[in-house]
Formats: sequence, structure tokens, C-alpha cells
Amino acid sequence: MKIIKNTILLVVFLSAIQGISQEILTKKEALVITLENNFGVKIANNNIEVAKNNKSIYNTGFLPTVSVSSGANYSRNNQTNIPQQGDETSTIGAVTKSYSTSVGLDYTLFDGLGRKYNYQQLKETYNLTELEAKETIENTYLQLFTSYFQIARLSENKDNLSEALTISKQRLSRAKYQYDYGQSTRLELLNAEVDVNNDSIALISAEQQLSNEKRGLNIILGIEKEVNYVVETEVDFAEMLNFADLETKTLANNSLLNQNKKNIAISEFNIKINKANYLPTLGLTTSYGWNKNENENIANVFQPKATSSNGLNAGLSLSWNLFDGGSTKTNIANAKIALENQQILLEQQKITIKNNLKNTWDNYKNQLFIIGAQETNVATTQNNFDRTEERYKLGQITSIEFRQAQINLINAKTALNNAKFDAKLIELQLLQLSGDILNVNF
Repeated sequence: MKIIKNTILLVVFLSAIQGISQEILTKKEALVITLENNFGVKIANNNIEVAKNNKSIYNTGFLPTVSVSSGANYSRNNQTNIPQQGDETSTIGAVTKSYSTSVGLDYTLFDGLGRKYNYQQLKETYNLTELEAKETIENTYLQLFTSYFQIARLSENKDNLSEALTISKQRLSRAKYQYDYGQSTRLELLNAEVDVNNDSIALISAEQQLSNEKRGLNIILGIEKEVNYVVETEVDFAEMLNFADLETKTLANNSLLNQNKKNIAISEFNIKINKANYLPTLGLTTSYGWNKNENENIANVFQPKATSSNGLNAGLSLSWNLFDGGSTKTNIANAKIALENQQILLEQQKITIKNNLKNTWDNYKNQLFIIGAQETNVATTQNNFDRTEERYKLGQITSIEFRQAQINLINAKTALNNAKFDAKLIELQLLQLSGDILNVNF
């Protein structure tokens, strides 16, 4: 008896704590927080920046290279000059100095169009990265609202259990009065106490599940947040197209399919890049330089004391690899096979996604029907419970029959609640498949 009373007090205390200053985390707020703080979304955005840098003009080879070089040399030597005729001359510690500096520019005028195709491939790679980021965000949306609606589901189930506990405690209080006045047996009292205890345990378990799910939502949000908040529990269903239109939209907008289409484009450019190796490369080299030499060798009277020069140099270079041992041919053949594999993969993905779409669509329609059936069940069981409660108060039925009616009502409400949120989660899956999940106003 003492354990039962302590359990009831604990549930009342927890319920009171939960009811104090609970903030509402709306769906829109949760979405804003997730897009700003979710770790996966941050990484996806960084990947887009990397791809953006890779496709810039600075990474395409279309710009020339410019270099500056300079140098200075110093030497000190003992030199002897013995002419064919005349006297021998010698210099001790003759110093020679030289200075040079130049600015050079190198530019590839033509490389077999490989540079052009590489740039186009980089742009397609950037587009692919954007689609990968879009898929990451879509998956994050799905994870976020799966967790959010799970919290909403558990919240409503908890409210149903709390309502059931309230009814059971009223029944226990009635049973105590009846027992004290000799109007019922001790068995009736004990049954009421057991039911209150069971409802209390169920409520505590629901509270724990709710707290755990909120902590899981915090991971998706990317923040540390107290679990003392509530979520919106109302569910609005989106306007769905007919299946034929939905299938058309899916084949056009699905992220996985569009990624594979980009992979096909990248593979096509890879073939062209390899074919460019069959063509010659023409390069331009130009430089402007200045040189100066100073010579203190007095042993050679014909050698000038100092010389300097400056000027512009330019030249063209042509290279053509007529035969590279067959590596280019092999690379082209492999690139064509890779393209064929991407095309096969696209067809496989189309079949798989169309199959998933059909299954999800059928599940969605069935779930909407189940919601209607469960609403009818709730109305029926609620009416039955109200009648049973009146008869129980009049002493016309036993506590066992009353408890069964109460359980039936709890189960019906829980089933309706589950059907409602299951349908919403299936709807989210449809929106993700069709590429529309990012366009829904939550």
C-alpha cells in the first residue's frame, strides 16, 4: 500500500514539474535551428564551397603563369694569363660579380580542348555537390520531423495515460468511500489500487520515453537544450497529387536520380578529356630579363670590366605525343565503360524508386483510411465508456467491466494517435521521393 501511494505521489510531482514554464518548440523554429546548427548540413555547405572553389577560373588552367627570378653571384680568384707573345700577367684576388633578374610568362594556347572539357566537368561536379547537399538536407528534414512527430505522438499518448490515471484515482477514491461505508468488498478496493499503480507505472514509462526522444531531437537540432519543452501536436496533411502526376514529378525531381544524371554528364566529359590527349599542345613562353657582369681581372686586358644587357624573349613550343604506349586508348575505353555503368545504374534507380513510390503511396492511402476507421472506434469506445461509467456509479456492473471499458478507450485513442502520426511520416517519405519536402510549409 505504501509503495502504491509513493508511486502516485511521484507521478503527480513529475506532472507538476512538466507543467511549469514549458516553452513551445514549433516546427518552424525546429527547422530554423536545424538548418543553422545541424552537423551534417554544415558539412554539406562546406562541400559546396569546396566545389565552388574548384570550378573557379583559378583552377581551370585558362590563366597564364607568371614568375619572377633574380640572382647574384660573387667569386674571388687568383688568375694568371700567359699570352702567345709578351710577358706573363697575374692577378691576385680577382673579383667577378654578376647580377640577373627576369619576369617570365607561360601560357598554353591549345591543349587539345582538354582544358575546356575539364572546366565543364568541374561545373558539373559543382552541380553534383549541390544535389548531394540537397539530399543531405532532405534527409535531415526527414530525420527532424520523424523525431518531432514522434515526440508529438508520445506527448499525446502520455496525455491519454494521464487522463486514464485521473479516472483510476477517482475510481480508487470512490472505492475507498464505498469500502469504509461497507458498500463494497476489499477486493474491489484492491483492484482499484492495482489499476492506479499500473496506470502510474505506464505514465512514468511514457514520461521517460518522451524525455529520451527529446534528447534524440537535440542531436538533430545540433544544440544542447533542456528537455522541458513541448511540441505542436496538431497534424495537417498536404495536398497530394494523383499518383501519375506524383510519379512524373518524382522522376524529374528526385535527388538520387538527378545525382546519377550528373554523374553521367561527368563521365561523358571524362571521355572527351581523355580524347584530348590525341591532339598536340601549343604553348607560349615570353620573358623580360636584365643581366650585369663586373670583372676585376686585369690579367686579361681584352676582357671588359663590366657588361650589362636587357631585353625581351619570346617563343612558341609545340608538343605532340604521337604514341603513348596505348594508355590514352585504354583510358578512353575504361571511361566509356564507366559511362555505361552510370547509365545502367540510372535505370536501376528509376525502377527502385518507382517501386518505393508505389508502395509508399499505397501505404499512405491505407493509413488515411485507417485514420477514419480509428476515429469511428474512438467515438464508439468513448460512448461505451461513458455509459459504462454511469452504470458503474449506479452499481450495475463490476469494476472489471469498467476497467475493460477504460482500457478499450485508451487503446482506441492510442491507435488513432499512432495512425495519425504514421500517416504523416509516410507523407514525408512521399514528399522526399518526389523532391518536394523542402518546399512544404511546416
